[in-house]
Amino acid sequence: MKQFEINARERSNFSKAAVKQLRKEGLVPCVLYGNNKENVHFSVSQKDLKDLIYTPNSYIISLNIEGKKQLCILHEAQFHPVTDNILHLDFLTIDSKKPVSIHVPVAISGNSEGVRQGGKLQVLNRKLLVRANMKDLPDTLDIDISNLTLGKAITAGELKYDNVQILSPKSTIICMVKMTRASTSASASAAAETAEATEEAKEE
Repeated sequence: MKQFEINARERSNFSKAAVKQLRKEGLVPCVLYGNNKENVHFSVSQKDLKDLIYTPNSYIISLNIEGKKQLCILHEAQFHPVTDNILHLDFLTIDSKKPVSIHVPVAISGNSEGVRQGGKLQVLNRKLLVRANMKDLPDTLDIDISNLTLGKAITAGELKYDNVQILSPKSTIICMVKMTRASTSASASAAAETAEATEEAKEE
């Protein structure tokens, strides 16, 4: 999985006034939660976070807080309800020698059989939670929908990748081909033709 580098500065004043001043300066207050370590409070320029937050991609983050480096992942983001500006970010410390749990985007490919029959493809989940060693973490979870037929779905329980464990519930639906009026009519016509051919064969 690709890494994203962030340069930050530590902060020690957690008052509302201090946080308000940070945001006024274009900075985002953040917290790094560690495994049995003291939480670290820091701030990052909002413009430096744009390519991390406003993207479908997932990253391992290389965080540099005034010379102190740490690998981590983004855990939670809070946004302004009107402007959509980033208000606060939480990060989780990770160990490069231990398995990492992270949400990874799905990448759908192929021309679904159900869509060719007039159905409509619906993507219900664009990321899945997985667990793997850092060296095995993929940038995307590739899913081929070529054989997906009308009314059928692909769930997390059907997916298998080398050295990657899917943590999302097995029943999680990633995508499905929904029946439409056009596909229903086509299906009915095909059924009628099949029935007619069967009757003709019996008569012969």
